[in-house]
Amino acid sequence: MQFLFCEMAGERMLALNVKEYAHIFKVRRVKSGSVLHVRNMQDDILYTYKIASIDKKLANLELKEKNHMPIGAKEPLHVGWCVVDPKTIEKTLPFLNELGVCKISFVYCEFSQQNFKLDLKRINRILINSSQQCGRSSLMKIEVLKDLKEYLSLYPKSKIVDFSENKIDKDKKFDSFLVGCEGGFSQVEREMMDKKNILGLLNPMILKSETAVLVSAIITLK
Repeated sequence: MQFLFCEMAGERMLALNVKEYAHIFKVRRVKSGSVLHVRNMQDDILYTYKIASIDKKLANLELKEKNHMPIGAKEPLHVGWCVVDPKTIEKTLPFLNELGVCKISFVYCEFSQQNFKLDLKRINRILINSSQQCGRSSLMKIEVLKDLKEYLSLYPKSKIVDFSENKIDKDKKFDSFLVGCEGGFSQVEREMMDKKNILGLLNPMILKSETAVLVSAIITLK
């Protein structure tokens, strides 16, 4: 773990619930006098706290140092992803978080199952846990859009990952792309797209939605 997340990081004194942070105070058996690095994931500052005291319920921490230490991808990347099974999304999120994706827009496209509902609180917890492990200093932004029309109105220059002879490669620079769900895009949706923004992958095989998202992100962030 690279740091501990706490929304109140930055205050001179922190009182942490030992039960909520059991992985620190019980599993790792951190003792009084030890030093912890803490972030609030809002200001890119790494706060260093000394544990002043620990009892069965509370651990009291005293701020000793703070350093502005932003850690993330060099280039911002926005990913649009047509909604698939939430379990698939939740398994893939840590990888996208580690790659440094800045923002994900989840879009209910025509082939998305409308009964799929995203648990945004759970997604936030997944991103926090991932960031604590990889060191990322700011939280990924998440939004949910009702359809492709709304997405294209907000991100008219976004590239669309679909079947095309115009391929994605490391020499084509862009900062936003959209991947369809299982089954891709409907004919009606394809008619909304600007053809020059449609890019294909070099891989000739049909990829799962989550695989296409990861591959596209890796190529774009090279």
